[in-house]
This record gives sequence, C-alpha cells and structure tokens, in this order.
Amino acid sequence: MTAHDPATPSSAATDPAARGPAQRDEVAVRAARDADVAGVCAFGEAHVRPHYAPLIGVAAADEQVRRWWNPPYVQAAVAAGDVVVAEQGGRVVGVAQHGRAGPDHVVYKLYVAPDLRGSRLGPRLLAALVDRLPADVDRLLVEHVAANRRAAAFYEREGFVLDRVDPRPSGDPALATVWRVRSLRG
Repeated sequence: MTAHDPATPSSAATDPAARGPAQRDEVAVRAARDADVAGVCAFGEAHVRPHYAPLIGVAAADEQVRRWWNPPYVQAAVAAGDVVVAEQGGRVVGVAQHGRAGPDHVVYKLYVAPDLRGSRLGPRLLAALVDRLPADVDRLLVEHVAANRRAAAFYEREGFVLDRVDPRPSGDPALATVWRVRSLRG
C-alpha cells in the first residue's frame, strides 16, 4: 500500500462520481434575490403542504401555502431583505425568513428539503438570518404550530426556550402558536 501524497488530489477530489452527494453539489446559503422568488414559491408548494397536512390538516396546510408562499408575499419579503435561501445544483433546497412582531425580530420560516434534513443546513439558515439582523438586536423569537414537534426539538437544540403559547380561536391545541426566544448576547 502506498501513502497518498497530499499534493496529489485523491480520486474523490477529482472525480465527482467518487464523492458523496453533499460534496458533488455543495449547498450555498445566501440572501434571496428577485430571481429566487419562483424557486422559493415552488419549494413551498413542494414541501410545506405535505409536511403540515398530517400535523394540522389539509385545509390548514393549504392555507399556509396560499398565505405565505405566494409570489407577491415572497417578492415583498425578498425585497425587504428578510429571506435567505439554500441552493444546491441551481435549485432552492432550504428557505428561512424573518420579520417583525412589534419590536421583536421573529423567524417565521425555516424549512429544509426532506432529503437534506439532518445535514446541519437548518442551523446554517438560522445563522444566516441572525447575521442579517441589526447589531443592536439582543434576542430573536421564533413561532411554530404546536403540532410541529420536529420544529420544537430543532429550536430547543438551537438554544430557543419557551416564551408563550397562543391558543387558536378554534381551540384546537395542535394549531396553537408556540413562541420561543433566544438571547443573541453572550
């Protein structure tokens, strides 16, 4: 057996087929641009409805897509600088969006394509949002529906703690809005 000379690229470095999928098509996380609006909307259509339908029902999942993943809404959020995307091989594979609730900055969207969940892309999207916040912001909130236990676990791992739970007028506990908060200071 011969030792590999570090000055000579290995076959994995020179042959894309010898590398794993993550190495073949690196995922870039960046601010969304106007040209991304259609891709962001398509991502929402492809992934949000199937994710939420088992959690909150088909009608509520459809409403999520209609309200928050339509071109005018997404275009306005992109123009405001509130959206970051993860892109792989020319397609949107993750989306995060922040906005405001009164004086607070809030993560309203953070989604990763199912085939990339567990790849640490979620924390990268979250970090990209935090990096875009004004320097004087000392805390960040996130909201998610109570039924989304995967989101709850993710945000807890990322240092968010329970702030409050707002019940829905319907009384359905699965649809309650859970608010979590994370300090951005030390």
